[in-house]
Amino acid sequence: MSNFSIKGSGHVLSTETIDGEIATLNLGPTHPATHGIFQNVLTVDGERILKAEPTIGYIHRAFEKLAEHRPYNQITPITDRLNYCSSPINNIGWHMTVEKLVGIEVPKRVDYMRVIVMELARISDHLVCNSVIGVDTGAFTGFIYMFQEREKIYELYEEICGARLTTNIGRIGGFERDFNPIFLAKLKKFLDGFSASFKEFDTLLTRNRIFMDRVIGAGPISAERAIEYSFSGPNLRAAGVDYDVRAMNPYSSYQDFDFIVPIGKDGDTYDRFIVRQEEIRQSIHIIRQALEKMPKGDFHAHVPDFYLPPKEDLSNSMESLIYHFKIVMGETQIPKGEVYHAVEGANGELGYYLVSDGGRTPYRLHFRRPCFIYYQAFPEMAKGSVLSDAILTMSSMNVIAGELDA
Repeated sequence: MSNFSIKGSGHVLSTETIDGEIATLNLGPTHPATHGIFQNVLTVDGERILKAEPTIGYIHRAFEKLAEHRPYNQITPITDRLNYCSSPINNIGWHMTVEKLVGIEVPKRVDYMRVIVMELARISDHLVCNSVIGVDTGAFTGFIYMFQEREKIYELYEEICGARLTTNIGRIGGFERDFNPIFLAKLKKFLDGFSASFKEFDTLLTRNRIFMDRVIGAGPISAERAIEYSFSGPNLRAAGVDYDVRAMNPYSSYQDFDFIVPIGKDGDTYDRFIVRQEEIRQSIHIIRQALEKMPKGDFHAHVPDFYLPPKEDLSNSMESLIYHFKIVMGETQIPKGEVYHAVEGANGELGYYLVSDGGRTPYRLHFRRPCFIYYQAFPEMAKGSVLSDAILTMSSMNVIAGELDA
């Protein structure tokens, strides 16, 4: 016998008493529906969830502690193992944090290049999240369509840095190299062809009555509760809160671009899906603006302490050889101080709190991981729903195990 409010499958029923057998169900840590290595111990009455107890830490890698023993340049590959669905945002956010501490001002061209890369990463992340929501409702076709588009984005990453998933993209002060003609040609081709493919995906799901019945009302959260849990990103905006770091605290020249911050109303799975769909369109719009208004100039700041000199200079310039040695061996000294810098990650506010004691490595580095914060609300959002709706709720929250555990 149990008393609870049932919310899910598009219906909200009054509180009632249900007779059934209470059981404990172990969802995870390796269940395919969780899309990651984490566990939920569910107490269920038939199909209804009475209680959910998340267990995290299955892939905890102690990144923050590792960072205390690495030179600043070598921390970049740690950051892209957080949310690996949009790793360039993690990389660039870290670079901007160090630049803020050191006082590095990057050229305007670097800002625009970073915006293009970060918005491509946002598109890639949202494509994965929304297509997986489709899979979890039984609609597999859209997933196949969108992974073809994600593959094109990965090819763009390859042209910039040679990597695809964990990118190690960019450098403190800018980029390792400028955008080459092949990248620009591939980017233009992607932008020209993406709208048609995305429209097909949107048509498959957004107004599909079966899909809508499955996701409307699943895993709702109010704006008040979302704020109390410190939600950010699409999950917060889906609940009706107009907050986007790019608009509220612009960085990397985001103030130069015209874009809309989409807002939901009910904070349920459908609203989270719709918000991400619109953000994808806005990201395409931002990228087009950045390409049209791309300033001329250098692709990195003049920061010899962080940027490797050209290889040909090593044979005839002692100064270049010294800087090369200091960077490779991690002997660059950083000024004392502490800073916090946040970027709008694909799934929320991604922040870096950095404390320096003046040594070659951080004294303390803390990652504000949006997944770790909003996943705490999952038990409340899943309570009273059926098991299949709990899976949808988890997918629509976009919980990435690598970022959750760090």
